[in-house]
Amino acid sequence: MNQLEQLKQSTTVVADTGDFQSMQAYTPRDATTNPSLILKAVQKPEYRPLLEQAVQQHAQASTEEIIDHLLISFGLKILEIVPGRVSTETDARLSFDTEATVAKGRRLIALYEAAGISRDRVLIKIASTWEGIRAAEILEKEGIRCNMTLLFSLAQAVACADAGAQLISPFVGRIYDWYKKQTGQEIFGADDPGVLSVKRIYHYYRKFAYRTEIMGASFRNTSQILELAGCDLLTISPELLQKLSESSGTVPRKLTPEAAQASDLQKITLDEKAFRFALNEDAMATEKLAEGIRLFCADTVKLEQLIATLR
Repeated sequence: MNQLEQLKQSTTVVADTGDFQSMQAYTPRDATTNPSLILKAVQKPEYRPLLEQAVQQHAQASTEEIIDHLLISFGLKILEIVPGRVSTETDARLSFDTEATVAKGRRLIALYEAAGISRDRVLIKIASTWEGIRAAEILEKEGIRCNMTLLFSLAQAVACADAGAQLISPFVGRIYDWYKKQTGQEIFGADDPGVLSVKRIYHYYRKFAYRTEIMGASFRNTSQILELAGCDLLTISPELLQKLSESSGTVPRKLTPEAAQASDLQKITLDEKAFRFALNEDAMATEKLAEGIRLFCADTVKLEQLIATLR
């Protein structure tokens, strides 16, 4: 049995891509998308028709509305392939606007439901800012499930769980990138700072019986993935899915509820002031959150520019 199949025995595998062919090849349960993945996909000839169709069918709509329809088009195609859920991202430019994020989440779900998809098959992706977390709290009470993305710290994870978010996506690889740049060293295996961050969050959630799911994301190598075997979910790029499927080493479970119960973590209480201070004290999380929002915003603007050329 290859490593991918072994991993699936303790962890739900999710495809981190907008490429339908990759999803069909590796049979993940769920799939995640983001502005960067969608932008990358529509620049390929095989996915260009989805973009052209969204523009033609909604010629009188605003660019923002066309992007919403494009996201739903990708989501619908993905849901034909995966048996579980698709994650669809809100506009990163709304990351500090609770009301606008709530409105966007409601609109995306309404479009899915109009296409015959029940809301339990969709996760709305929202940046893990204080405002984004408050938006998720409102949406979750309406039965709209949220995937909290751009998450780099325990403080963010605690606030998301307290808000009742369905799922969080801690970014393993981007944490690793930051420490590698700061120290000039590559740290592999169990000591990888991205791995340690997710392990700590897993222990905290399981020790204090939170229902929020943890989905490790943004991997740079298979070592990071294998060290998190046992995590609720892991969203993995096609390249790394292929490496796992071609490898035959054993994959022992690394994260367990028993180890979580034995951990010495203490309960954390966060109001807005405490959250902002804790995030500010964490230079890595502060910098990577800001950078992540900027990058997603930039790719959304590029997508808008691409749409403008077709109108």
